[in-house]
Amino acid sequence: MFIPKGVYFEPKAREYELGKQLLEFYEEQGVSLIPIENHNNIEEMRKKQNSEFANMKQNLIIGVRKTHKFVPNHKVSDFLVPYTSSGCIAMCMYCYLVCNYNKCSYMRLFVNREQMLEKIIKVSNESEKELTFEIGSNSDLILENTITHNLEWTIENFNKAEKGYLTFPTKFDMVDPLLDLNHNGRIIVRMSMNPQEIINRVEFGTSRLNNRIKAINKLKEAGYKVGILIAPIILVDNWKELYQELIKKLSEELSEEVKKDAIFELIFMTYSYVHKMINKEAFPKAIDLFNPEIMTGRGKGKYMYKKEIREDGEKFLRETMKKYFPDNKILYIV
Repeated sequence: MFIPKGVYFEPKAREYELGKQLLEFYEEQGVSLIPIENHNNIEEMRKKQNSEFANMKQNLIIGVRKTHKFVPNHKVSDFLVPYTSSGCIAMCMYCYLVCNYNKCSYMRLFVNREQMLEKIIKVSNESEKELTFEIGSNSDLILENTITHNLEWTIENFNKAEKGYLTFPTKFDMVDPLLDLNHNGRIIVRMSMNPQEIINRVEFGTSRLNNRIKAINKLKEAGYKVGILIAPIILVDNWKELYQELIKKLSEELSEEVKKDAIFELIFMTYSYVHKMINKEAFPKAIDLFNPEIMTGRGKGKYMYKKEIREDGEKFLRETMKKYFPDNKILYIV
């Protein structure tokens, strides 16, 4: 279990059973507990330098989620739903949460899980059609589960819903606690895959590629619905070679059950000025992901690959996927 350098907490978190358990545990471990007024505004953290980004991620914030707005989505779900955490302990250099939270993209745990799941179940039951709720867009729930066991609790309690699905992506392999749960086939786990070279250079603190493949195979064997994200696709000099090798490896090592009906999502990396400045100071020896020769502005300090570069990339990826996964659906390439 993750032992942080310090735990910043909203006192109201003690009113919830999970909050009480977490704070008592960390107090017993000798971790400093620092009360705060609002998890969104920790002045001590905001004043830290970008160079301290990695150290900031060694802290944990425990609070109560106050807003629970369902955002319509038309890719893998009907709604993006803020859930039991935001931010992450890992340090992927492109993480879009850095755009939202700047250097304050450390892990925040929200202990009012009952309220949040009750709302999801209510919306699901009242809908005329089966809805899918994306509950992992702001964090990695497999990683969070190693601290809170929230994902196990969620899967077991979502059975109270009469219909609907929950889905989330992950870059982690710690799935064993999920394998024997009663999920009723209504949980969709999507594993994010990247070449091991990219994982080593960019996705600091995440699971190795081989372990991600083994994990998604185990989940499928346990009856979960699964999907594969190849994301983000980062156009380093030898990117075509790396991603062709990755797709070939997936075709050889994913189980036949996974390959039979897994849906693929392929996503090109987007980047930002905020990423650039934080990475430059926090990881001075790391790869520079900003390449002005193949990237262009996207508004508000964001960058994306140029149109002709993306079109060439998409053509290559579709051809490669057709070669190795001729019968699988590509939900989208963006």
